[in-house]
Amino acid sequence: MDAELGTHGAALIETLALALGAAFLGGLVARRIRLPSIAGYLLAGVVIGPFTPGLVASTGTASELAELGVILLMFGVGIHFSIPELLAQKRIAIPGAIGQIAVATVLGTALGIALGWGVAGGVVLGLAVSVASTVVLLRALMERGELDTPQGHIAVAWLIVEDLFTVAVLVLLPTVAPLLGGAGDMSVADAALGVGLAIVKAVAFTALMLVAGTRVIPALLTMIARDDGREEFTLAVLAIAIGIAWVASALFGVSLALGAFLAGAVLAESEVSHKAAEDALPLRDAFAVIFFVSVGMLLDPAFLVTEWPAVVAVSVLVIVAKSLAAFGIVTAFGYPMRIGLTVGAALAQVGEFSFILATLGRSLDLIPEAAFQLVVAGALISITLNPLMFRLIAPLEARLAARGPADAGALPS
Repeated sequence: MDAELGTHGAALIETLALALGAAFLGGLVARRIRLPSIAGYLLAGVVIGPFTPGLVASTGTASELAELGVILLMFGVGIHFSIPELLAQKRIAIPGAIGQIAVATVLGTALGIALGWGVAGGVVLGLAVSVASTVVLLRALMERGELDTPQGHIAVAWLIVEDLFTVAVLVLLPTVAPLLGGAGDMSVADAALGVGLAIVKAVAFTALMLVAGTRVIPALLTMIARDDGREEFTLAVLAIAIGIAWVASALFGVSLALGAFLAGAVLAESEVSHKAAEDALPLRDAFAVIFFVSVGMLLDPAFLVTEWPAVVAVSVLVIVAKSLAAFGIVTAFGYPMRIGLTVGAALAQVGEFSFILATLGRSLDLIPEAAFQLVVAGALISITLNPLMFRLIAPLEARLAARGPADAGALPS
């Protein structure tokens, strides 16, 4: 047992050292040549990944560490984004997310069929590239100071709907895989029971957080803060963020990200919410960097060369088609052009849930290994180019405004 623990501990330290060291160098180089730091982090992951020679970090360990970044990031967002504000965006977030997912899934299905993967493989590919990365979206909004703006609220609410939809897909996909020609032998009755149970669990967890969480969590942290115990307060914040995320996933079948978000949301009305966010900030940023490194580690650079037409096609789907769909939906609902462009740019990338969906599809024999690499390639390219999408907002807004009627900038009631 001691030897086993020592091996795991060595792997953890080695992965942290390689990931953080490579990310530092990659980010430094990227900044020097005027590229986003994220591009440097992704390239650092490729360098220390299993598909390139030299030092190799543990992909599994890096992915687990990256999950901590997602949890802490969503917890911090929940603190700044209260549940009433989330519900206030349901008019645009629910139809918007569903509409954009539908567009991306149809286009992804067409691409999968063209690549010879069949309808089932195309559907899995389309679903995988339809959902945006939590880390990328939130980091971009934070860096631009737009998290607490109308467009920031819409984008985050939109992302939450996408996450909920993806959780449902993750539950449903193993059930319907046999019907689509994949692995497994679950009956239709068992499938319906599984989906119904997942919905009940998700509703039960949300209700528990709204009823009990809003009373217990703020009161606990307020009491600790009044006792002037700084270390105890920081430990309590981390325990709540990570513990509730784990409970949400292990007992209720809800995603870690959503569980952490609700934990932060119930704390939002507390008088110590800002202090809690500040305490989680350093760890959040460090593990968010590891997330980007872990993405780079999944990519085989040779795939970019041998399958470049497919890589270009999926990149256009993610960056252009998804962005246009989001922009069209937001403006169709009467929101100002600026909000539509910002939401479109924020969602023009894919990330963690995309990898989970692609991995599940591969394990169920619905997609080949090439499809997983295609999703990773699309993620790396779209994440790298995402800062450029935000830089295009101002010139695009000016050009569109010059061609059409002046945008009043008023929000729909």
